[in-house]
Amino acid sequence: MIDLQFVFFYYPQILLFLDYFGTVAFAITGAFKAIEQKADIVGVVILSSVTGLAGGLIRDVIFREYPPAALTDPMYLILTIVTGFSIFFLYPRLKKHWNIFLKCDAIGLGVFTVIGASIAYSIFGPNFLLVSVGGLITATGGGILRDVLVNEIPLVFVRELYATASFVGVVVFFVLIISTDPVVAAISGIISATGIRLLAIKYAWNLPKVKI
Repeated sequence: MIDLQFVFFYYPQILLFLDYFGTVAFAITGAFKAIEQKADIVGVVILSSVTGLAGGLIRDVIFREYPPAALTDPMYLILTIVTGFSIFFLYPRLKKHWNIFLKCDAIGLGVFTVIGASIAYSIFGPNFLLVSVGGLITATGGGILRDVLVNEIPLVFVRELYATASFVGVVVFFVLIISTDPVVAAISGIISATGIRLLAIKYAWNLPKVKI
């Protein structure tokens, strides 16, 4: 039997840990992308930070949560900077493992989907539209800005299932959080979004495109 008082007491701490984890996961993808574009160490750290923080910043601005969490808690910026420096110096050992980039991106997608959906739910309650917006913006905002800054078409628009995977994670989270405890909803949402994204990468699942 799950102690709901225990669950709800520790849920904010669990979300904070997941938010830190997702920030690092996305920051890794930003650092990898910057190195591929032959950026110097400053460029690597900047793109790492932008990718890790942008989704949450955009979400908080849209939801009028001032100041944004990423600016009030210095740990977010510290994590992205440390991640950027670490990947810069470790890249020679990691460059053969391209799947690290994709897996980190998938994990970040799942974690940030649930983080955004959870924050929207805490502000607006069971409003599916706003919960979906919160989850999707948090999950895709950093990646979109990352790709735009290196002059590439954002991954979310052209490769496999990305925003779709995030949306499935939102749906799973929303259905479960109104019928069970929040930890189960969060974990299930993360697994759903991340799992679908990884399967889409493995089997090259794509949405239909116009044939030109």
